[in-house]
Amino acid sequence: MTVNDLEDWRVQVARKRQQLDSQIPSSWRLDDAFIASALMNGKLLEADIPRRSGILSQDELDITERYSARQLLRRLAEREVTSLAVTTAFCKRAAIAQQLTSCLTEHFFDRAVARAVYLDEFLSREGKPLGPLHGLPISIKDSFCVQGVQSTLGYVSFLGNPPAEANSALVKMLLDLGAVLYVKTNIPQTLMTADSENNVFGRTLNPNNTKLTAGGSSGGEGALVAFRGSILGVGTDIAGSIRIPALCNGVYGFKPTADRIPYGGQISGAIDGLPGLVPCAGPLAHSLDDMALFTSTVLDARPNRYDATAHAGPWQRTLDAPPTAKVTIGIVSEDEHFPLHPPVRRALASAVDALTRAGHSIVRLANSPDRSISYGSRLAFQYLNNAPHVDHIAAGREPPVASVAHRYHPMFSGPPPVSQDLETFEKMAALHTARDKYQDAWRQAWVDNDIDVILGPAAQNTAVAHDTYGWPPYTLLWNLLDYPACVIPYGRASKALDPEPMSVKDDVQPSYDPDVVDGAPCAIQIAAPRYLDEKCLALAAIIERDLQTSQS
Repeated sequence: MTVNDLEDWRVQVARKRQQLDSQIPSSWRLDDAFIASALMNGKLLEADIPRRSGILSQDELDITERYSARQLLRRLAEREVTSLAVTTAFCKRAAIAQQLTSCLTEHFFDRAVARAVYLDEFLSREGKPLGPLHGLPISIKDSFCVQGVQSTLGYVSFLGNPPAEANSALVKMLLDLGAVLYVKTNIPQTLMTADSENNVFGRTLNPNNTKLTAGGSSGGEGALVAFRGSILGVGTDIAGSIRIPALCNGVYGFKPTADRIPYGGQISGAIDGLPGLVPCAGPLAHSLDDMALFTSTVLDARPNRYDATAHAGPWQRTLDAPPTAKVTIGIVSEDEHFPLHPPVRRALASAVDALTRAGHSIVRLANSPDRSISYGSRLAFQYLNNAPHVDHIAAGREPPVASVAHRYHPMFSGPPPVSQDLETFEKMAALHTARDKYQDAWRQAWVDNDIDVILGPAAQNTAVAHDTYGWPPYTLLWNLLDYPACVIPYGRASKALDPEPMSVKDDVQPSYDPDVVDGAPCAIQIAAPRYLDEKCLALAAIIERDLQTSQS
C-alpha cells in the first residue's frame, strides 16, 4: 500500500492544486476581490475581463482578439510578430481564464516560452518557418500525453502516476509541424458526461454565463477557446465531446471521421482495443476556416507515420465546393423523445428559412423507425455500456461527481435494440448487425433524397444549468454512424422571444428555463458521409456564409 493509498483524497487534491497554482506567475494573478466580482456577475465575456485585469498589454490584447489562427501564422512566418510575443499573450490569457473558470488541468508556461524562443531563433537562422504551424500556441485536452507532464484525467487514483514518458502521436505531430503547446484542459470525471467537473481540478465554468455548463468532455477546451485563451484547441469526441462544449460556449467544433486525425498514445482510463464506438480527435476554434486549417495541415503531414491506426489519405482538395454552389440539404427531424427547446427550434427554423431564400434545396428527413434518433441513442448506449471498464473512482476513494452519479441514459425511449440476456460475444455480434442495418438505413436516405449534406440541431438544448445536460442524442447520432460533423454558433436564447418554460418529464434531459439560459449561444450542426470531412467543412462554409448574409 502506497502513501497515497493512506491519505485522504482531499489531501492529494490540495497538493496537486497548490502545485498548479504555484506555476502561475505572480504578475499574472487576479486579486481575490476582482475574482469575486467577476464571478458574481457571471458574464465573463460580456465584462471584458482580460482588458479590465490590466495583465495583458494592448499588443497582447490585439494578438489574442484580432486575428484568426491562419492570420497569426502568416504574421509569424513574415516576422511581423514573434512566437515569443504570441505565446506570452496566450499564456497570460489562459492563466486569467484558469483563475475564473477552472478550464485547465496542467499548464507549462515556462516550457512554452522556451519553445517560442527556440522557434524565433530557428526562423531567424534558417530564414523559413520550422513547419506550417510555426510558432502557433495550441491547447490540448488532458487525455493527450506530453512528455514530462502528468495526464490524470481528473482521477484521484491517477495523481500518483509519473509524468508521461512519451508524447501522444498527435502531440509529436503538432510539435514537428512547429506548434507551441502550453496547456492541457479540463474534463469530466470518467470523460462520459457533459459537465466538465472532477474532484481534482473542480468544475469548468462557462465564460458566457458561469451558471451554465461548459459542456463535456472537452469542456475545458470549449471554455478556454471561448475566453480566447486559445486560438486553436484539440479535443476528443465519442458522443459529442467536441461539439457539446462548442455549442455550450459559442465556438466552433469539428468531429472528423474516426482515425483520420491521429488518436494514439492517449490516456483514457478505459480498456483499449475493444469493439464499439471509436473516439476521434478534432479541433475547437473561432472559425470554420481555422478548423479546416488544422485538419488539412494534419492530414497533409501523413498522420499514418505517427499512428498505426491513422489513415494515410491527405486532405482531398477535389471535395472543395465552389462558393457559388447551391446545395441539397437534408434537415434532421425532431425526435419526440428528445424535444427541442424553443430557442433551438427557433434557430433551426431561422436557418432553414434563410437557406431556402438563398436558393438551396431543402429536404426534410422523417424520423423513421429504422433510423430514428432515439433508436440510435439506445443502440449507442448499449455499445458504450457493453464495454468492460475499470472503476478508477473507487480506486481513489473519492466520490462520484453529481453528473456521473446520475447515470443518464436513453432507455426510457424504447426497448433495447439488442437483448440484454445475450452473452458478451453474442451481444457484440448482435450490436454490430444492428449498427450495420442502422447505417444502411441512413445510406438509403442519402441516396433516395440525393442530398449533399445534413443540417440539424447540435442538441435539444443550449448550455443549461450545471449537472442537467443529460443524454446527448443529436451529437451521438453521428458517432454511431461515424460521420464527420461540425458545430457552428448561430443565434442566442432569448426569454423575450421564447418566454414560456418547457418541462420535460424524463430527467435524462433538461427542461427549458427561459430566465436561466437567456443569452446562451445557440448552434446548428452539419454532417456528411464517412471520409467526406473536407466536403463537410466546405459545405458548412457555404451554409454559414448564406446564414450570415441573411442576417446582415
